Amino acid sequence: MHSSIRIFTVCANEVNHSAISLNSNFLEANVINILLLLFGLIYVLKQFLGSALLVRQNKILSAIQEAEERLQQANLRLEESEKQLAQTQIVIKQIEKEASVTAQKVRESILEQGKLDIERLTSASKATLSIAENQVRKEIQQQIITLAISKVATQLQSQVTPVIQSKIVDYSIMQLGEKI
Repeated sequence: MHSSIRIFTVCANEVNHSAISLNSNFLEANVINILLLLFGLIYVLKQFLGSALLVRQNKILSAIQEAEERLQQANLRLEESEKQLAQTQIVIKQIEKEASVTAQKVRESILEQGKLDIERLTSASKATLSIAENQVRKEIQQQIITLAISKVATQLQSQVTPVIQSKIVDYSIMQLGEKI
């Protein structure tokens, strides 16, 4: 302690010659009180700040651990979501394939049904035409027969005289008589 006082005294003597001076009387300068106060503050603050920093460090470490746990959970959820996405994409591809196959089958079925309908309509049309032809033929035949009968009747009326009529009636009666 004496050596520190000498250092201060030497410094004070050297500084006396300059504009800034150092008071060499320790009691008047309160250097000891200031040093004691400074050391006391350091000691008290060291414990206070140390415990506060330790609490803060523990909080930070627990926050880091929680963040790491949440990161792991998020990574697990991400992996599960990616697996579900992959499975969903597989299912979507299967559905698309099935839909394509079903659409092709429906298309083929519609085309086949269309062909059958066309064939049925063609057959029905042919049958209708055939029936119409037969009806036209029958009508033509009927008209021809009617015209022929009219013509024959007209010719008979013009050619048959009362004498020929009586011979026809007599001949018809004779034939009836033979049958009885």
